[in-house]
This record gives sequence, C-alpha cells and structure tokens, in this order.
Amino acid sequence: MRALISVSDKSGIVEFAKQLEELGVEIYSTGGTFKAIESAGVKVNKVSDLTKFEEIMDGRVKTLHPKIHGGILADRDKESHLLDMKNNDIKPIDLVVVNLYPFKEVIKKDITLDEAIENIDIGGPTMLRSAAKNYKHVTVIVEPEDYDKVIAEIKEDGNTALDTRRKLSIKTFEHTANYDSVISNYFRNQIDEDFEQKYFNISFENGSKLRYGENPHQRGYYYGDVNPLGAKQLWGKELSYNNLNDATGAIELLMEFDKPTAVNVKHTNPCGVASAENVYEAYIKAYECDPVSIFGGIVAVNKIVEKNLAEKLSEIFLEIIIAPDFTDEAIAILTKKKNVRILQLDTKEIVEKTQIKSVIGGILVQDKDNELFEKFDVVTEAKPSEEMIDDLNFAFKVVKHQKSNAVCFIKEEQSIGLGTGQVSRVFSTDNAVNFSKFDIKGSVLASDAFFPFRDSIDLAAKAGVKAIIQPGGSIRDQEIIDACNEYGIAMIFTGMRHFKH
Repeated sequence: MRALISVSDKSGIVEFAKQLEELGVEIYSTGGTFKAIESAGVKVNKVSDLTKFEEIMDGRVKTLHPKIHGGILADRDKESHLLDMKNNDIKPIDLVVVNLYPFKEVIKKDITLDEAIENIDIGGPTMLRSAAKNYKHVTVIVEPEDYDKVIAEIKEDGNTALDTRRKLSIKTFEHTANYDSVISNYFRNQIDEDFEQKYFNISFENGSKLRYGENPHQRGYYYGDVNPLGAKQLWGKELSYNNLNDATGAIELLMEFDKPTAVNVKHTNPCGVASAENVYEAYIKAYECDPVSIFGGIVAVNKIVEKNLAEKLSEIFLEIIIAPDFTDEAIAILTKKKNVRILQLDTKEIVEKTQIKSVIGGILVQDKDNELFEKFDVVTEAKPSEEMIDDLNFAFKVVKHQKSNAVCFIKEEQSIGLGTGQVSRVFSTDNAVNFSKFDIKGSVLASDAFFPFRDSIDLAAKAGVKAIIQPGGSIRDQEIIDACNEYGIAMIFTGMRHFKH
C-alpha cells in the first residue's frame, strides 16, 4: 500500500504516519508535512521521488503531475488503465491524506489580495477530488478525526471497507465545495460593484445534529460558527432548533437600541420591549407589557445582568437569557434554574448582510433589513412633540421586528400593545388594543406598512393615540391623513416599509 500525505492541519499526523509505517505502508509527502514526519523518525519519501520532478514556482507546482494523478485516478478494474500505468511507470497510490491551505483563517487577518491569492490551494483540492472520484480503489482522508478508523480497518482487513471509502469520498467533496465557496465569496466581496451573481455559493462548517427540528418528528441540524449565534453559553442544556430561531429574533431587535433595553420574545416575536435608565427598569417595563406570553420565552438585554435583575428573572420560567455579561452573583442566582440557558453575547459585534429563506425548489436571498429611515414627513395638521418623536422612533424599531401585518403602541419607550402576524392590519390593531394591560391614551402607534383603510385609525383614535408613524404609499393615503386630521392625531410618513414574513 502506498500513501500520499500533505496536510496544513498537522494534528495527529505524526502518530498516524508511524502507524502506517508499522503496517508496511510506503509514505510520500511534501514540504512541511515531509519535515514533520521525517523529524519524528518515520521513513518517508519525497513526492519528487515519484514524479522525478522538483517542485517549482515557490511550491505552486509540485503534485500536479501524471505520476501523481495517474496513480490516484487509475481504475484498477480496467486493463487499459493498468496498461497505461505500466507503460508510463506509474505507481498506484492507495491512500491520499490531504487538508488544505487555511484560506478561511488567513483572510480573517489584515492581508493584501496578493497574500490571499497565495493561500489558495490548487494541488490539494485536485488530489482530493481525484481520490474521492476513485473511491472504489482509493481511500481519501481530509480530517484528522478519521485517522483512527482508517488505521483500525487496515489493521483488520489490510484495507478500508468500500462503505468507508464511499463516506470519506462524500465528506471530501463537501470539504472542497466549502473551500471553493469561501474563495468565491471572498473575491466577490472585494468588488464594490453589484454585478450579476449566477450561482449563489454558500457553505457552512461545524455541522451538529440537534435533538429535533421545529417539531419532534422533524430532523434538525445546525451549521455555522462553533459558538451558535456567536454567543458563549454559560449555563444550560444545548440549544434547540427553536431556541436558535427564537434567540435570533430577540438579538436582531435588541441590536436596534443603545440605551439600556430589554427585549422579551416568544416564537421570534416581541411580547415586550422597553428602554429605561438602567436595564433592571427596562426589564420591568418590558415584562409589564405581557407577563403571560413571556412564560417559556426569551429575555435579551444589552447591559450587564446584576443581582437585582437576576432575582427578578428567576421568578418566572425562561428558556434563554441573553446579555453581554453577568456578575458572579447573577450567575449564582440564575444557575439555580436547571432548564434556563444563559448566553453571553455582545450584540454590537454582530453584522449580518444577507438573509436566506427556503422555498419549494430553491431559496430566496435578500439583503438583511438593517436600515431605518433617516428623514420623515409630517403629513397632518397636528405636529408631533419632541417626546412623541422619541416614542415614534422607538415604535418603528419595534414594529420592524414583528411579523407582518404588525402594529405596536408605545408610551415613554415602553411597548404597551403589540399586534402581530394578522391577515388584516385592522385585526392587528384590534388585538393590540384589546389585549393591552395599559391605558392606550397618550401613546403613539407604529405600523410596519401603510394603512390600506381608515378603520385602524378609527380604532386607534378611540383608544386615545396621539401620534402615528407609518411608511405611507397607499392609494388611500389622503383618506388616512384626513382621518388623523379629524381626530387631531399627528402622523409622519417614513417612506420605508418593514414587512417581515
């Protein structure tokens, strides 16, 4: 048996090579891998001993040679392939162990485009694809975690099992696909202009199986950063599919605010949002909005959780608590709750530009809705006060993160009525008013999209709303403006819609 080894990640490679040597495997290698194996006292040959050709162009060309790829790709069930090998003095290569230049890690650093280019592996992916294609005869390893299994099978049977080679082949093609996706996306991001993207290449690593998906009969998986959501989990069971989805909704809304703010979320929708002088007061205000729905929900705050807030949070059952930090006293209190998950996350560090959603037969891709209006037009006779404008701004941030059709009532930077995900805007308005535990009088109202009819305005006016913020853009805008003028309600148009489906 003959093996070719060339790895960037040298974890476990010396021990693996020693075991191959003990099994009588003839080893060939290149560059730093050759040095690492040789210095450990393992007998290893240079790839140039096979090719009779020294590497050139600063190592850009060393394994791109018929003696290498002929040895890997030959179908040993075909006489013509065997004859070609004999006539060209090509030796079969039975085991290919390769992992690639760490391009993804390199581009995280402050490097030039030329430096990035030099870290694009060419020979490695070529050998991997050759070996993966010919898995009937060749074993290919791309991850150190597979070394032990391969050694065990060779010890037992003199070779790996066909099923093992097939699975390693699949893993290899997935690996090279991921590698190429990282490279293509890097180069696209170097270009300022928005030119047509024929292929949407995206690939995530660190796949992990979840207990189940949205429901127990559905399989669920997570792919992405080693730390899901970019958070450090300080306590609790592993995050579920629904945990990850719901926490994302909480985090995205919390990112809108700089003042001490608390966001309470259930099933990705806010059920209470408030800002205050400190995060304890903010949570109390958010909780008051809907103390029923938050049971089994998520609380996210943007300031450190101290003892007093931890004591308050521990009074109810919560799935997840998210904050940039926790005092030791707070952790001691919260960890008395067996089932709560505690996540440490600074939302200021999060920047997501693209949103992806699956549909039948494909995916939808769009820019993330990261914008807020910069200017607005007062379109009514009544003008909003400075205090009203502050609440209108707050309200529009909240309604942006509710499922459409959505409205919210805000008073003094506190949500006091939320209408979410209804098939009619007037239904959302009616729900928000009827289920509110507050006096709506003197509040402001935000709508994620325009009001198609005045019925919502009539409901809001009856409840005592003093100002409204909405995108505008309906063919009945004037009817809506006239209704506000009748009631003496101030209204502003932002020109920016925030549908969220």
